[in-house]
Amino acid sequence: MAGLPNASYSITLRLHLDPDDQRAIGRVTTTIGELDGAVVAVDFVESSGELLVVDVTANARDGDHADQLRAAVESLDGVHVHRASDRTFLLHLHGKLEVRSTVALATRDDLSMAYTPGVARVCRAIADDPEDARRLTIKGNTVAIVTDGSAVLGLGDIGPTAALPVMEGKAVLFKRFAGIDAWPVCIDASDTDDLVRIVASLAPVYGGINLEDISAPRCFEIEDRLKEQLDIPVFHDDQHGTAIVVLGALHNAMRLVGKRLEDVTVAMSGAGAAGVAITKLLLREGVSDIVVADSRGILDADAGELDVSKAWLAANTNRRRISGDLRAAIRGADVFIGVSGPDVLAPEDLGAMADDRIVFALANPDPEVDPVAAGDYAAVVATGRSDYPNQINNVLAFPGIFRGALDARAHHITEEMKVAAARALAEVVTDEELQPTYIVPSVFNERVVTVVADAVRREAERTGA
Repeated sequence: MAGLPNASYSITLRLHLDPDDQRAIGRVTTTIGELDGAVVAVDFVESSGELLVVDVTANARDGDHADQLRAAVESLDGVHVHRASDRTFLLHLHGKLEVRSTVALATRDDLSMAYTPGVARVCRAIADDPEDARRLTIKGNTVAIVTDGSAVLGLGDIGPTAALPVMEGKAVLFKRFAGIDAWPVCIDASDTDDLVRIVASLAPVYGGINLEDISAPRCFEIEDRLKEQLDIPVFHDDQHGTAIVVLGALHNAMRLVGKRLEDVTVAMSGAGAAGVAITKLLLREGVSDIVVADSRGILDADAGELDVSKAWLAANTNRRRISGDLRAAIRGADVFIGVSGPDVLAPEDLGAMADDRIVFALANPDPEVDPVAAGDYAAVVATGRSDYPNQINNVLAFPGIFRGALDARAHHITEEMKVAAARALAEVVTDEELQPTYIVPSVFNERVVTVVADAVRREAERTGA
């Protein structure tokens, strides 16, 4: 499936033009448009009697497409590409984070309170009551974004250093949407024991741990062991963030088609971390008929040896004991959820599902089924992409989840808190706003974090988490 031009492949071409050629800019923009590029800005930089300097910014589909646009513009008579800049790389120069002091150090008194000797009094108070660290240090508003870079979305096992830009981006999202100071903790450790020990050793600084892009099934063990050892929330976003947004979106899709979660059949493609978490949350919310298929077919309790996560799925799904491939799984299903890979279904395969079909094809960047063509068969279609309606985006969940947990000084994030977050997210979309192309709110909807955080905090306080 060919992608659409998007800002992640945005280039700025600095052009030198003949100032007497009044059609030069028009020829440039026309050429870019004819090659399916999208011109988003034209800026006049400098004009002299002999030279006109213009910046033309355009979105491309991918790196090769960007190169094609540059070459085509360069080939035009009277147009010279002086420089081509990749805007995404420019944005990442020197990283996306910095540390700033929250206190002024203008006088000797300031220094004596912020550092020695006054700081010793605060240290003694925390030694007497360690819980005071959440109130008197950054711990109360700080999250560690932990990865080993073994399963970075769309990139795979690229290691901790190459994963750092993703973790920086996650930290920026935490700050932008929830006011939380998050920091990348990229760990060079392939051994599970080493990773758990390192994270546990670093935990005193942080009020929460966000696990990110760690391969399955190791991610399950790592999360479970850290939960047992630590007294702060541990949250694997690839699992639970995805599951929360899926459940919230599914609540609203049910509202649209007039069905109830407890009455529907769900077929799922993908038995990894996200698939397990989605299944657990759907079961807790009342869905009783779930069929999960991986690349080898439908999971069944009588199948051969399975890893721990797939064995759990096999034991807790497929109550009708059906067998076969993914196409057998979707036959008669009300809902399809894909968390696997590209093009595992043809659009016409969806015709075997029940009426008022709901399709969540979440593989990124290429979904399990073409979302445009799927719209001919389904009542509601969602993807993991930003260039289609109904993006199932984890940023709708994790900022509010951690904001609520930190505000409640929670020691854990429970299943009840996740369900509360999903329900709150669904309720952000009003009856007047709800439509097939709008079942989840925009990530820039200012109500999302507030509503989700409040629901999580109240649930934490209710259960004593």
